[in-house]
Amino acid sequence: MIYSLKNGLTEIENIKNGGQFACYLTYSQLEENKELLEFPDALLEDCRNVNDSFRSGVEIHDKYTFTELRIVDISKDNAKQDCVALYITKDILLIIDVEDTDGSTKEKFLKAINRYPSETVSLEKLIFAFFDALISSDCLYTERIGNDLNELEENVFKDKTDDTFNLSLLKYKKKILSLHNYYEQILDITEVLEENEKEILNENELMYITNLTGKVTRLREDVDSLNSNVVHLQDAYSSFMDSKLNRSMNLLTVITTVFFPLTIIVGWYGMNFESMPEFKWRFGYLFVIVLSITIVLICTLIAKRKKWF
Repeated sequence: MIYSLKNGLTEIENIKNGGQFACYLTYSQLEENKELLEFPDALLEDCRNVNDSFRSGVEIHDKYTFTELRIVDISKDNAKQDCVALYITKDILLIIDVEDTDGSTKEKFLKAINRYPSETVSLEKLIFAFFDALISSDCLYTERIGNDLNELEENVFKDKTDDTFNLSLLKYKKKILSLHNYYEQILDITEVLEENEKEILNENELMYITNLTGKVTRLREDVDSLNSNVVHLQDAYSSFMDSKLNRSMNLLTVITTVFFPLTIIVGWYGMNFESMPEFKWRFGYLFVIVLSITIVLICTLIAKRKKWF
């Protein structure tokens, strides 16, 4: 897709000399138009392969700025991350489809194209609108993650957790880390554009990039807060499990203490000395039973009075 910004926003089939353009191209389309776009051959290989790292860096040159962007869709669990490359000059905003498995990134580009009236659109506005479309729903989903974490914390204190608790917590931790890296990556790009070192962008339109930087910064702070909640939840769960174990050990200790005198009685009467009168006493067996029950009851009352359980 190629749009001309000259005399309003219009879709065209081929790039022409002169004017400003916003493009969303596949790699094959990029090869066909690289001469008209003045796209450097050295960057072609970067656009062919998916970048596995979030922090790929931003290349600043006299006539253009280039970077790759890995896109995290927070609404989709375990979704394969899309990847695009951005090539920005004074007259061109070029987004190269490195990997867009479901067409969602292309849809966001179209959303950005249709955001502003065609007679007022500019490259700076389109950059803002494209990134804003990428992160537009993130606030809603970060809020949902926060609610989920609060529910997990409530389950901890109500002792309603199961064996999958740590696995669930790890899932949220991985998602939050991925989002943090994603926003850091976007901030790397927006900060370079905002500095406008090579004066590629219009100074009068840089407020759109500044607004974008502010939005992404707030989102990063939100996910950093969520990460703190996860750490707090891990500590709370660990403390609760330790407390639960201590209560169990305390109960076992009390039970052992209560029944310990019976061990002495068993050892005492297990000596089998002939001179022990209880062996020939008619009520000897009953006496030992009553003695044992009495001792257990006394020890139980003492433990309860001292609030051992």
